[in-house]
Amino acid sequence: MKTAKELQKKKEGIVRRKRRVRARIHGTRVRPRLSVFHSNKHTYAQLIDDVSGMTIMGVGDAKKGAKKAAKTTKTQTAHELGKKLGEAAVKKGIRRAVFDRSHYKYQGRTKAIAEGAREAGLVL
Repeated sequence: MKTAKELQKKKEGIVRRKRRVRARIHGTRVRPRLSVFHSNKHTYAQLIDDVSGMTIMGVGDAKKGAKKAAKTTKTQTAHELGKKLGEAAVKKGIRRAVFDRSHYKYQGRTKAIAEGAREAGLVL
């Protein structure tokens, strides 16, 4: 079991990585920021215009109507989520986006969302 000091150090590392990534990434209306968040159960992605501070659109697997197939993994679900977001963005006329992985490594569900969005026609 980790001590309080170890947990605090881990949390500080997460915040540091998140700030470092966000310092380099900025979304606009023409090229919004594709932000990713995932918990142990669910995955969310959204397109954000940082100039106006507005979320253009968002998808998540915890929302109503987002049914999971019986034997899909969280990574497969994230890939489908990325496709869904990419298709909706292309319909709205958004062809390019900046990928914000937050403090996550580019692997697993984070990578699956990006690849799904690319398959749908979104350029990251």
